[in-house]
Amino acid sequence: MALYRPDSGTLERAIPDLYHGASPPTVGPALGPFDGTRAEALLRKSHILVVDDEEYFRNALERILARAGHRVHGARNATEALEQVAGEPIDLVLADVQMPGINGLELVRQIRDIAPDLPCIVMTGHGGLEMSAEALQAGAFWYLDKASDMSKMAPIRRLVESAIELGQLKSENRRLQHELRRKYRFENIVGTSKALRAVLDVVGKVADTDSTVLITGESGTGKELIARALHYNSSRSERAFVTVNCGAIPGELLESELFGHVKGAFTNAVSHREGRFSLANGGTIFLDEIGDMSANLQVKLLRVLQDGTFEPVGSSKTLAVDTRVVAATNQNLEEAIVAKRFREDLYYRLNVIPIEVPPLRRRTEDIPELVHHFLEVAKDDKGKQIAGISDEAMELLCTYPWPGNVRELENLVERLVVLGGEGEISAEELPAPFHAAVAMEATAPRLPIDGLSFRDAVDEFETGLILQALEHTQWNKNRAAQLLGLNRTTLLEKIKKKGLGEH
Repeated sequence: MALYRPDSGTLERAIPDLYHGASPPTVGPALGPFDGTRAEALLRKSHILVVDDEEYFRNALERILARAGHRVHGARNATEALEQVAGEPIDLVLADVQMPGINGLELVRQIRDIAPDLPCIVMTGHGGLEMSAEALQAGAFWYLDKASDMSKMAPIRRLVESAIELGQLKSENRRLQHELRRKYRFENIVGTSKALRAVLDVVGKVADTDSTVLITGESGTGKELIARALHYNSSRSERAFVTVNCGAIPGELLESELFGHVKGAFTNAVSHREGRFSLANGGTIFLDEIGDMSANLQVKLLRVLQDGTFEPVGSSKTLAVDTRVVAATNQNLEEAIVAKRFREDLYYRLNVIPIEVPPLRRRTEDIPELVHHFLEVAKDDKGKQIAGISDEAMELLCTYPWPGNVRELENLVERLVVLGGEGEISAEELPAPFHAAVAMEATAPRLPIDGLSFRDAVDEFETGLILQALEHTQWNKNRAAQLLGLNRTTLLEKIKKKGLGEH
């Protein structure tokens, strides 16, 4: 039965077979399972353009698609079709191959140029394997033989819905990629301090290179933000940005996470798994907390950096990847090298371009801008009507040493917005440590007229600072060391030397 002979009502009578079959046959691996709920949602909002110079076939197919809930547009030739694609919100194009002037395959190619996410299905009454291959090569989503028996067309509804869904997913993915690139443009990184501008200057110079970058800085300073800025301002921005927290994954699992594994490589390895390096092929992999990586994995990472190859766990097959590596750590890797916890050769491979992200206490002039930025974000997210922040509260925020850096500031602002009313955030709403920081600054020693013992004054002042830091942190020595800008071991030595104990 010829699909294009509508005079006997062939197309109309085929509607039950096309749209109400109990179990439509599988069209191909790209389509996936049929989801009625999802399909109905797609049908209600989809626009389909049918392009065919045979009016009786075009009209009949338009009626079939319209009865299924689509909003259908028609075009007699490629010229009309291109005009509608340029001016209408089209979700899918169904185009005949054999048309006067521009044929269906050339139409698909031109649509791909002006609307790369718009799926196209091509149809012809003169089918064949060679024609179907040519259609897919031109960029068509799928190929239909108009001259086949109508029973072979049963899965057209699922085919149409799958094509529309794929186009929407591609369009959404492109939109999200655009949003990510916009979000991580340099000008969207908040702050105008000299210290931050120096960092962004380096990022701007090396973003569009393949050089390995090592980002250092205290926890919460925004190292991942810098890594994303490197990626989304590079020629790799259209490919994947893959993050791996080397300190959050147990050492015995990290190798499989990075390089993948084959079925049977170890207990519970029931199938092949692709590693993060393979997923980041052509893009960027961000290895956070690189200082926590085991010695065994450091050797394997060194090989990837040297020649771009690795073997999945349990496999003898060598795989090659083109992946840019950006690593980050809040540890002093040079000290780790001396302590034999980090390979010196790996350090120099990673440290091709070093970027140190300054702590917030070294860029206090950025605090007001950051506060207002986080206020706007939190207000929108939580639906609160906070008017702003008082000058007294802002002064306290600018005085505080911020051991948790920008992350601590962001979390504080969110907490203040959630717990606050609709007016300004006042100084009284800030936690006690912020008031204590001002008190510490106010109690700084003054030089007496008759002089003093410099050594004793320094020792007394140092003791006072240590005690205050310990009290403010409930004697949490790690956090106290951060408040004082000291290494933990240095603080412990001073506590012991001064005979200070927890009261």
